[in-house]
Amino acid sequence: MFTGLIEAVGTVVVLESKGEQARMTLQVPFAAELALGDSVAVNGCCLTVDALPAGGASFDLLAQTLRVTSLGGLRAGSCVNLERAMRAGDRFGGHFVQGHVDATGRITRLESRGQDHIVGVSLPPEIHLLCVDKGSLAIDGISLTIAELTADEAVFWITPHTWERTHLHAAQVGQAVNLEADMLAKHVAKLVAARFGPGQV
Repeated sequence: MFTGLIEAVGTVVVLESKGEQARMTLQVPFAAELALGDSVAVNGCCLTVDALPAGGASFDLLAQTLRVTSLGGLRAGSCVNLERAMRAGDRFGGHFVQGHVDATGRITRLESRGQDHIVGVSLPPEIHLLCVDKGSLAIDGISLTIAELTADEAVFWITPHTWERTHLHAAQVGQAVNLEADMLAKHVAKLVAARFGPGQV
């Protein structure tokens, strides 16, 4: 379980293709605190530490992970958001984030407004269905509040703190991002569909 509050930004050292799978090695600011088997959300995708090279961590990416997430599009030098799994007793400041990516979208706009920034992200229909105005959505692992929900995108106002301490400061329009819808919304949608039938949510 994660909170969507990004701990640090890491850098891709190498993404090595292994047939349908891949292996990714990152420079990680808190690498010295990691152990083999630890869970780390990388751009919102929960991955397991498989090796600990000096100053970094390596992760195996399954075919399913590459298919559902945007991780396969990363390159050496790409910035990624990092968050370690919650410990019992930690403060909970974001929202319930599982690290299970539901789909991907793309950044549609990046605008400055004074000290703040506006970010737009396209939403596939199955994710849009689970979103509400002022609701939560994880974008590349960042817990964000939807400021405006249009017919096909979500718009977010980003504070200077979040802008500087996540990979958003290096983001570009058109960039693919991982989306994780609110867990409670997904449960409600399933219950309603079971009661009234698919498409009735």
